[in-house]
Amino acid sequence: MSLKASVESEIKTAMLAKDKDRLRALRAIKSLILLEETKGGATGEITQEDEIKLLTKAAKQRKDSADIYKQQNREDLYAVEMAELEIINEFLPKQLSEEELEAELKKVITEVGAEGPKDMGKVMGVATKALAGKADGKLISQKVKALLG
Repeated sequence: MSLKASVESEIKTAMLAKDKDRLRALRAIKSLILLEETKGGATGEITQEDEIKLLTKAAKQRKDSADIYKQQNREDLYAVEMAELEIINEFLPKQLSEEELEAELKKVITEVGAEGPKDMGKVMGVATKALAGKADGKLISQKVKALLG
């Protein structure tokens, strides 16, 4: 089932349950999908890869906003962002643990033949594509730097 169909189904469930927070987050996801489908040059359908990119971007935005609200002691807004982030994460692929991420990165480093920090760009290019949606880009970068350093 496509992401759009899943989200629409979840919206109906949230409406019946009168779960306003869940409904708000699901509608935000649906809005992102519709915008992506109708932007200039779009065919009306988006690929699973594009869906993951959309969700990853939305999750990152929620996380960044939540961090700012936390710093400003706005617990009310922080709670809203975290609740939405939790719902968005339900639709993303399972995140890799640190050990799994390290193992995957070691494979990529071997594949690319990287030998030191100068090869970080090559490794990051392959790793970010291979691990899209499964790990945060910042975490991937930190691990690659540590493994190549």
